[in-house]
Amino acid sequence: MNKPAPGRLVLNHSTHIPGLIPILERLTKFNGIQTITPGVIGRVKGHTPKLKLRVSVPIRGGFKLIARQGKTVQEVFILTVWSQSELEAQISQLLARK
Repeated sequence: MNKPAPGRLVLNHSTHIPGLIPILERLTKFNGIQTITPGVIGRVKGHTPKLKLRVSVPIRGGFKLIARQGKTVQEVFILTVWSQSELEAQISQLLARK
């Protein structure tokens, strides 16, 4: 039996939230994850001490996530066959093991 190919992590920006890329790399190893693309990075007023990943809205073929740490926020686009609840469960497990 063929092992499915791992997902792809697109690194098209020079800056990312610290600690985000290792978590996204681990996420690409799961079946059902096709492509992960970190997007626009910005600043917010609130302060989040630990890295948080939250599913924001569904997009065609997957979901948009919001990654936050400190006063920095970054969009992350994930193309997957998973449901929102499956994705949220996997992300919370990865963040707990960090």
